[in-house]
Amino acid sequence: MKPAYYNEIDKFAAQMLRNLIAAGHIAPGDVDERSIEDVHPSDLKPYTQCHFFAGVGVWSYALRRAGWPDDRPVWTGSCPCQPFSSAGEGAGFDDERHLWPHFFHLIEQRRPAGIFGEQVASRDANPWIDLVQDDLEGLGYRVGAVPFPSAGVGAPHIRDRLYWMAHAGSQRLEKRLRYARKPGGAERGRNAHARSGGTGRLEHSRQHHDASQGSATSAWKPQANRSADQLGGSSASPSTGPSPTNGLWSVADWLLCRDGKWRPVEPGTFPLAHGAPARVGRLRAYGNAINAEQARIFIEAGMSCMP
Repeated sequence: MKPAYYNEIDKFAAQMLRNLIAAGHIAPGDVDERSIEDVHPSDLKPYTQCHFFAGVGVWSYALRRAGWPDDRPVWTGSCPCQPFSSAGEGAGFDDERHLWPHFFHLIEQRRPAGIFGEQVASRDANPWIDLVQDDLEGLGYRVGAVPFPSAGVGAPHIRDRLYWMAHAGSQRLEKRLRYARKPGGAERGRNAHARSGGTGRLEHSRQHHDASQGSATSAWKPQANRSADQLGGSSASPSTGPSPTNGLWSVADWLLCRDGKWRPVEPGTFPLAHGAPARVGRLRAYGNAINAEQARIFIEAGMSCMP
């Protein structure tokens, strides 16, 4: 079996990838610490699976959990969200971290059969997904995208993300996973983001997402953010607990913090950080990673659309 390819410039995350590969938690393969800007299409020829902006390998882990074999070809990439995130500088396409053109160049040259990706779900990122869709459809791919929060898979936080996929030759994909398009839709190609607003053909889906977003998170948010006084005082009272979470997070312990908010922790977590200098690096890597359960659900839905 040909190995997987992981591209990650952060040295700490790259070493975590090697450790996870050695432990068998993600697909076996090679870790490349070069910038994607320096990767040549011919470098990827030996590989069946290619993971760009690989972080700590969550895409590979999620693919396995979804039942995607290690030897089935696929590419993944979660392009940096900072150019299009409200937490970033808002430079958008002018930000040097806008690396989609380099990712797209590799896709254009190698033509992988299937691609999964992820981006922050916000209006600032709408022109970005328009560009991605235009570029990939220009190569003959069917493209679908769905914005949804981590709370939608049982997590105790919102973390809105837009997951997208592209597949060459799938007739079902566009029917099952696509953004609704406005009539009269528009020019295509690499420069689609330059058109006014840049969001016309995806607007219907985004309005639907905005309308449904509140209900998607309401199962836990009202309880999780109430103060101790509103909840009735004592944290020991059964009525003061947060709303339930599901799936992976169903066994979390909830602590009532001094600011009056409830926060989940792993059962048995020791409350003090002691003697773990690498902990900051791990937390940074985990914080930048995608939600594995969220990715798994999306991959499973995508697999049902593929031949």
